[in-house]
Amino acid sequence: MNKMATTDEIVRQYLERMGIEPAGLVIRNYNPEEYKKHYSSLRVYVEGSLDKYKGELQRVLWPIFVHAYLELVSKEYITQATEFFDTFQSDHSTHIKELKSLRVIAHAHHIKENELAQNFLSKKFPVQMTNTAYDIFIDFLQDKSFLLRIVNQHLNIEVGASHTEIGIPGFSSQELEEFNQQEVQLGHMPMDPAMRDEIEKKLNDEDNYRIAQTEAEYQAGTDDQKANGIVYQQPHSLQQEFMEKVKREQSSDAPERASIPLPSYKGSDIHAQVELIKDMSQRIELGPSTTLPSVCFYTFHNTHNSLNCISISEDSSLIAGGFSDSYIKLWSLKGEKLKGFQDFVNLSEINSASDLESKRENPGTDLKKLLGHSGPIFGLSFSPDNKYLVSCSEDRTVRLWSTDTYTNVVCYKGHNSPVWDVDFSPYGFYFATAGHDRTARLWSCDHIYPLRIFAGHLSDVDCVKFHPNSKYVITGSIDKSVRMWDVQRGSCFRIFSGHTGGIYCLAVSPDGRILASGGEDKTIMLWDLGDGKLLKQMIGHTDVIYSLDFSREGTILASGSADNTVRLWDVKKGISDDSFDMDSLSTNKVRSQDSETKPYSYMKSSAPTVIPTKDLMTTLLTKKTPVYKIYFTRRNLCLAAGAYCASTRM
Repeated sequence: MNKMATTDEIVRQYLERMGIEPAGLVIRNYNPEEYKKHYSSLRVYVEGSLDKYKGELQRVLWPIFVHAYLELVSKEYITQATEFFDTFQSDHSTHIKELKSLRVIAHAHHIKENELAQNFLSKKFPVQMTNTAYDIFIDFLQDKSFLLRIVNQHLNIEVGASHTEIGIPGFSSQELEEFNQQEVQLGHMPMDPAMRDEIEKKLNDEDNYRIAQTEAEYQAGTDDQKANGIVYQQPHSLQQEFMEKVKREQSSDAPERASIPLPSYKGSDIHAQVELIKDMSQRIELGPSTTLPSVCFYTFHNTHNSLNCISISEDSSLIAGGFSDSYIKLWSLKGEKLKGFQDFVNLSEINSASDLESKRENPGTDLKKLLGHSGPIFGLSFSPDNKYLVSCSEDRTVRLWSTDTYTNVVCYKGHNSPVWDVDFSPYGFYFATAGHDRTARLWSCDHIYPLRIFAGHLSDVDCVKFHPNSKYVITGSIDKSVRMWDVQRGSCFRIFSGHTGGIYCLAVSPDGRILASGGEDKTIMLWDLGDGKLLKQMIGHTDVIYSLDFSREGTILASGSADNTVRLWDVKKGISDDSFDMDSLSTNKVRSQDSETKPYSYMKSSAPTVIPTKDLMTTLLTKKTPVYKIYFTRRNLCLAAGAYCASTRM
């Protein structure tokens, strides 16, 4: 890579060649029509440039558009500013959120109150170009002092890299690459030795029971059945399955167990692990060369566009929906009645578990409605042991609900504005939230205040996800970036930039090595958490992406979208293939926007035509039902859910 040249060096060298004193670049009172004239000339020049360099040159259009508009407004040329905005806003369809924010700036005093405007005015916008693209750009600027002034004052151009990137304000691309090289621990947390011994003992007892039962069934068979080829088959060893799981999860970069304080294990934890191993023994191996998953879809009817979020319990026994009417609804996926407790229970009559069960409702109900929030519900998450459900709302609170009593247990307050998402830790006890106040927060069930506040995003934090080892929390934001935070230190260890729209959903592979992100730009990106680099993009959806989940082996990724489809993707294709050229990708960036690789082809007066990438294995259509939730069960059955919506989307 060539030595990087910054904007100040570029302008100084240019002025020396042109014989212009730096003082000559003062702001003068340009005719308001000149803004439109000069920007239009730059736009025409960029669009007429060679396809090889067009993608790089297009990077300068957005920041110059913003600063030209802000200057017009600051000088109270409101009519001309509006005309300028309306004329050229269609060039920047990937900045929908920012355009909406700029649109509300109607007078000069609004600029000081607008967060986006202040961000652009206080920091130089990072743009990276190759040497050739820079030479083309600077050649155009030779007699364009108006544009040169904006470039000098508001752009931070770096010259010399071989690829372009979308930067993070405050970070140069090189600084971002160095930042993402911080050491992280992505391995699974080792299991408590005493707990492991108890699990092995339980599984050994279970194996002996299964063997005895199988032998008894075989001996009870008739001679005719045995003569017809029925042979005795010893059942698969659950203890061996468990030991293989422990061996797979051993890693040199695993965090120490003491690094994340957890309560002492209980008998219910042992039972949960035994049930997990039983499910693993019956798991179907999925992959592009073996079997594609079966998908079971749940459709919610008569929601009247009020269903905002869906969550499915770890054991796939419960499904919950959060509604705009401030309540949560719970259903059983087993077809069983949900039985809470009677309104009044005399504790003096309770002497055993059977006494407690006798106080349950009889016969129970098909669904339970949980009331407590005073605003729309935006996020739900079940605890790993399925005993609790945590919810977040516009009312700025988070609530913990018991799935045993179907009542509210705790109300957590801390966010200053609506809370968009919540996620339980894989080990329970902790959960994380994401909010409109641009922060994510870490909580424990036994504290009503947040333990950590993760601040750094430039806009709403829209989604949050725990890493499988619970040492990290990953957040996606409307600022188009994804960040990974250390729960111990409360500091950021990874920043992933490349999306052209807000991030709505995240998923981490079971081995904790790969992160998938998706959202407003209809594109799924896979990131290497260890190297901090983009692995590949997966293109195929035609509307925003709401949900992602990996299969239990991590070989298949399922996605759900507002385009009414479930799509299944080959995770390894393009990463492990010998034909894959890693040089075709650069760290943390989107695909080059030249005519050969542009994934979305826009025709006048028509919807975009999407050319899917080769890793799309299959597309499953729903009947006018946007897909809000995707979830792989412990046996690798893919569950999906959404609300029937005839004409509008979520």
